[in-house]
Amino acid sequence: MHASEPMSIWGLVSDASLVVQAVMACLVLASLLSWYLIVQRGWSLGRSEKASDGFLQRFRASGDLAQLYRESQPHTAEGDDQTPLQRLFVDGYQAFAQLQRQPQIEHGAVLEGVERSLQVSLAEQDERLDKGLAFLATVGSVSPYIGLFGTVWGIMNAFLGLSQVQQATLNTVAPGIAEALIATAIGLFAAIPAVMAYNRFSARGQMLSARQYAFANELLARLHKRLHCTPSMAAVA
Repeated sequence: MHASEPMSIWGLVSDASLVVQAVMACLVLASLLSWYLIVQRGWSLGRSEKASDGFLQRFRASGDLAQLYRESQPHTAEGDDQTPLQRLFVDGYQAFAQLQRQPQIEHGAVLEGVERSLQVSLAEQDERLDKGLAFLATVGSVSPYIGLFGTVWGIMNAFLGLSQVQQATLNTVAPGIAEALIATAIGLFAAIPAVMAYNRFSARGQMLSARQYAFANELLARLHKRLHCTPSMAAVA
């Protein structure tokens, strides 16, 4: 770009060196991927929170856990259609039903087996809640440094170009410095939303995880009450 020509963002990007252009392309790609993940995770968490509230109301209003288990069974073919609390309930009650079929098994062994099954299910739910957070954290922490690398490289080329002119003026050095600073701007544009989304999703994930652990304890309490309040338990279908 000649010094007499008016500068524009697209002109500076197109006239930048290949290294700076590669840095900008990587940052733009990282920003697009992070925004896709932000929208997808936000919608998924919102749906899970709403559906979990509905299932928790059904669970507390239901007097027959076996009936609720049968109603939840058709959704197990596609686990993604289940709410996190529903997955916990299905896994816990399924273990409860299987252990109840064993002859002469003690109540403590039944509850211990259900608790182990719930612990496995809770670990799986925590893994689902953390999905995508590592990528957002990486974009948020690395993007500014990648943009800074592009800026340093561009400024270095700009000052190297000054050695080839007899008289250095602001119009001579401004385009090179401006195109270099664009890399830093793009890096910040990619990093800031990623960091904000990471913090927000981490907080919401911790709240959902706490609700799941509370629900698991509530389910264990109801199964404990059912075992000790019923004189004889038939095999659960």
